Amino acid sequence: MSIKSTVLGFPRMGSDRQLKKLVEKFWAGKATEQELVEGSKQLRADHWALQKQYGLTEVPAGDFSYYDHVLDAAFAVGIIPERYQQLDTAGTQAYFAMARGLQNKSIGIDVPSLEMKKWFDTNYHFMVPEIADNQKFVLHSTKVVDEYKEARALGYTARPVVLGPVSLLALSKTAKGSSTKPLEQLASLVPVYVELLSQLAAAGAEWVQMDEPVLALDLDAAVYKAAFEQAYSEFAKIDGLKYLLTSYFNRLGENLAWAATLPVHGIHLDLVRGSADLDTALATIPEDKIISAGLINGRNIWKANLGEQLAVLNKVISARAPGRVWVSSSCSLLHSPHSLQPEVGHLDEETLGWLSFAEEKVEEVATLAAAAADPTTVQAKLQVNAANVASRKSSERITRPAVQQRLAALDRSFYTRKAPFTERQTLQRAALKLPLFPTTTIGSFPQTAEVRKARAQFRKGALAEAEYTEYLEAETRKCIEWQDQIGLDVLVHGEFERTDMVEFFGENLEGFVFTKKGWVQSYGSRCVKPPVIFGDVSRPKAMTVDVAKFAQSCSANKPVKGMLTGPVTILKWSFVRDDQPLSQTAGQIALAIRDEVVDLEAAGIKVIQVDEPAIREGLPLRKADYAAYLEWSVDVFRLATTGVSNQTQIHTHFCYSDFNEIFTAIQNLDADVITIENSKSDLKLLGALETHGYAAEIGPGLYDIHSPRVPSVEEMTARFAALQKYIPAENLWANPDCGLKTRGWPEVKESLENLVAVAVNARRQHQA
Repeated sequence: MSIKSTVLGFPRMGSDRQLKKLVEKFWAGKATEQELVEGSKQLRADHWALQKQYGLTEVPAGDFSYYDHVLDAAFAVGIIPERYQQLDTAGTQAYFAMARGLQNKSIGIDVPSLEMKKWFDTNYHFMVPEIADNQKFVLHSTKVVDEYKEARALGYTARPVVLGPVSLLALSKTAKGSSTKPLEQLASLVPVYVELLSQLAAAGAEWVQMDEPVLALDLDAAVYKAAFEQAYSEFAKIDGLKYLLTSYFNRLGENLAWAATLPVHGIHLDLVRGSADLDTALATIPEDKIISAGLINGRNIWKANLGEQLAVLNKVISARAPGRVWVSSSCSLLHSPHSLQPEVGHLDEETLGWLSFAEEKVEEVATLAAAAADPTTVQAKLQVNAANVASRKSSERITRPAVQQRLAALDRSFYTRKAPFTERQTLQRAALKLPLFPTTTIGSFPQTAEVRKARAQFRKGALAEAEYTEYLEAETRKCIEWQDQIGLDVLVHGEFERTDMVEFFGENLEGFVFTKKGWVQSYGSRCVKPPVIFGDVSRPKAMTVDVAKFAQSCSANKPVKGMLTGPVTILKWSFVRDDQPLSQTAGQIALAIRDEVVDLEAAGIKVIQVDEPAIREGLPLRKADYAAYLEWSVDVFRLATTGVSNQTQIHTHFCYSDFNEIFTAIQNLDADVITIENSKSDLKLLGALETHGYAAEIGPGLYDIHSPRVPSVEEMTARFAALQKYIPAENLWANPDCGLKTRGWPEVKESLENLVAVAVNARRQHQA
């Protein structure tokens, strides 16, 4: 008996972030489009070869992307909004403008990017397609066909990966000025998909992986069942193609009953996050359909317990006819680092034995398939795996009783500020003496090549600690003096000492380990290196106090914010231990941050920001699971921030999310000021404010920092005027959407000078 082994997708960036470097060279004009094409082609070939080397019987093709797979899918079917039509749509100009905006004043081009949102409950971001009334869909790109042909030409058995039409439209939004819901245009889109799929059939494809991740969500069964039937009944008419209906990140739940009846030839089950579906799936999915068993976790970095997963696989096999079961990753390995190989010699042997990155997960998939066919062929691998799994369970490094006891001993007084917001606001105004419409930034300033070089030299020992500290202090002083000079009201130190807003804190907390090259894609060319939380978390010493004190000493008259990352974001943007509830790990992190907040206040810091940009992304995909998550996520933020006096102003920050679903939770955080993404989402925040109201102070972002374009005073003035209709003047702040780390100084300076001008003008108008 042989079992097909495959994965749903593979990381794009390469073992040393080759794609990031190549794309950024192209953007900088240091690489041609042909060099971009050829370099990417080589990267794909390398990744297919690696998957084959580890024993996969079929590789995915079409999962590669220069920027984002949702953008690719939209571009392929001609969803190119009118503002980009003036650009070159045949090459990459329009594509990258949709991704990151394009501003070239010399030729009169100034177009913002599409909106960006989190991909379900991951830390990956996708670009949101815009669907206009009477959208014209055309087959604009055959990227997936071309990449499938590449794989075939290299001798691989490949399976094209296509984002399905129902999910593409469900993830899209109605274009500004239009009124038709995207899903209502499915009938016009389906023929273009038929054309694309027909080309895949003509190229020799047997199976197509149709990604429909919306099946993991709460859906209106009547609407979505009809939509899926409408699309897939047409696809079924294409001779020679078989479809693997693929969803991930959660259980199919009630959607399984009707999904199982669709005219597809196989169904993928995420049996890591959706394991509760298994018995129902075995009873519901017709026996003539393939079941793709997603048994290797594509979202975390712990070695799979192959013994346990083999038992699940054998259960599936015993319930199906021979040849009707595949073994796969739970989701694409896009969310995993590339390989453990660079970590050999960097991480200790015990920790290495606990971990599995994308390469290793490919091997785990192949090992499961081989073990199901004949366990004796992989007996040694199964024994090593069992030993590693047992090591992690028994290691004394995992549990620290004092940390667990401290958390267990807390009462509700640790979760409440000493006075309600209205009283705190009066005291804070007297203490801070800020003007109307105060201006600030979110925290980070550009991490220039010089900053990164100094950090690298320090870490290699080529720069002494005293010299490095002197360099950082000089950069911090320049940053604060410039902010003061242009008229910002609440300043930040710039975070030049930090590689990443989560990694920095993990490096200073117990219970974390750090990889050397454990990079994962966040959006576009932006990669992050999440810490690994392996055990109980605590703070051995102060983390930011000395830097905050120095920064405040650089400004005699204006407050400088203490900058911290919140417990939910540290949790969500790390690879987290899976042997205790997330809420318990988050509570331990919250206590560590609470200690830091209290120490910052004692050091004279009057404004402390505890960022929680990930609180929305942590929201479960199913509404039945919302309440429990929101209860503990609000609790841990309050635990982190309620140890200060009423005069100390607590800020928090959120970015790139749909806030309506969590707005009550945001209110319950009881922060004094929230800064919140607004510019990329067409002021959807205003709808939330109109529906729910917000009594505390708030700074909706006035411009998008993920694009290099500089917003004009007029553009931000219009946005600020719209906000004033919903937010009392005394509660409204002016700020960008997010931190400025990835931007260059010239655009940052011009953008912030324009932002300050907007606030100054608004004050004059308000006083008139």
